[in-house]
Amino acid sequence: MERTSRSALGSDRAGFAVRAAVFLGVGFAGAAPLVPLADVVARHAPVLLPLFGVPIAVLFAAWWFGRQRLREGVTDGLTGLPNRAALHLATVQAATARARHALVLIDLDRFRSLNDTLGHLAGDRLLVQVAQRLQALAAETGALVARLGGDEFAVLVPEPPEESAALLRLARGFAAEVAAPIQFGGLQLILDSSTGVAVLPDHAPDAESLLRRADIAMVHAQRSRSGVTLYQPGQEEDTPLRLGLLGELRRALDLGEVQVHYQPKVAFDGSVVGLEALVRWTRAGRGPVSPEEFVGLAESSGLMPQLTDYVLEAAVSQLARWRADGIEVPVAVNISPRDVLRSGFASGVADRLERHGVPAGALQLEITERLLLEDGQRAAETLEELRGHGVGMSLDDFGTGYSSLVRLRRLPVGELKIDRSFVSRMVADDHDAAVVRCSVQLAHSLGLTVVAEGVEDDETWKRLQGMGCDAVQGWLVSKAMPAEQATAWLRGRVTAPHQR
Repeated sequence: MERTSRSALGSDRAGFAVRAAVFLGVGFAGAAPLVPLADVVARHAPVLLPLFGVPIAVLFAAWWFGRQRLREGVTDGLTGLPNRAALHLATVQAATARARHALVLIDLDRFRSLNDTLGHLAGDRLLVQVAQRLQALAAETGALVARLGGDEFAVLVPEPPEESAALLRLARGFAAEVAAPIQFGGLQLILDSSTGVAVLPDHAPDAESLLRRADIAMVHAQRSRSGVTLYQPGQEEDTPLRLGLLGELRRALDLGEVQVHYQPKVAFDGSVVGLEALVRWTRAGRGPVSPEEFVGLAESSGLMPQLTDYVLEAAVSQLARWRADGIEVPVAVNISPRDVLRSGFASGVADRLERHGVPAGALQLEITERLLLEDGQRAAETLEELRGHGVGMSLDDFGTGYSSLVRLRRLPVGELKIDRSFVSRMVADDHDAAVVRCSVQLAHSLGLTVVAEGVEDDETWKRLQGMGCDAVQGWLVSKAMPAEQATAWLRGRVTAPHQR
């Protein structure tokens, strides 16, 4: 009797367990209307309960796949970050709640070229590292980081600071996190970016407007090369203004109204080792235009080849005049990746020198390592052709590009210019001073001369001299001067050998 009771008790417990499992399965599968039916079956025909297994399994699978599709719909497959749809949803919620948020939009500069150079798998790994860095930094502020696609990221920051300066510092913090050197396959990579910032509801009342205005600010950062730009009302009207400015620049080039100024480079004994040709433009009745603005406009619009030819013609013809006047000094001209990739560029430079009777060694072309990322093989061939003609080359903006130490050996240059961003801070910042010192040592080990840009005070001069730097350029020596003023400055400092 006792054994029978125990058996019945065990059966009841087993039945209870089965019923519980079925009810939980039905509930989790989203089929709550089946619960009463399952209860009736459990009481009167428990042996039929297993029949509920198949529909429960089907319903549960549908529920699970639905959740997966929902997750995939708001998640970036590569980085695991929220995607554009998720950012839009979060921004809509913030706008509905009338909560103040800042949208920081970050676009990696020239990432497509880097992707093509290293390969798409390597590019994907870099994007994952960028995502992890941004997410780690955003966690401190409770911000949402999203990947919008390609090389574009966004950070939605709750309760951002009110002051514009503080907002820019916040955005620069994210940009600096992206720009921190990345060790990648034996290379040291530095990813530059352009960042735009817009604030809800200060700059936009809704999610769509906020994203659009952050994007407008980001485009302004790209054009001005400022790195980070805060949205300003009226920037939407920039497109017609840019078209007007571009038309005026084209006319100014046709009419010869763009000026070329010359800034000296001197050794520490005071001797002049060269000059750099720098382009300047003053719009009729509107004053000077920033070189960063109109050079960037020319580069992004396809006008750069015309601008480069204009400066080359002015510089080479000026070289001819100086040499006729007994002043022998080399002149450097900046060229862009687009110039180097032009068919016939090298032969065109050689023809121009021959036409003006100027030896090739009197002209120096300043390049940046970015050009190797545009079309490395074609660029290398053009540079070798230029070197074959006898044209000198200098690597500009050293330390700010991609994998400088590795690529330096591949560039046929004789001079390295240390970027002003390091030189101008080397007295106050030991890290920048170390960068300058190592750059000088590296260049000398490769047989290159070193020029420091942006020298503006005596202490920087003394430190560079102590480090063994070969020459300096900057306001401490002289500002960039028009040709006539530069000629007067050079007289008595530089003369042809037969006139000394």
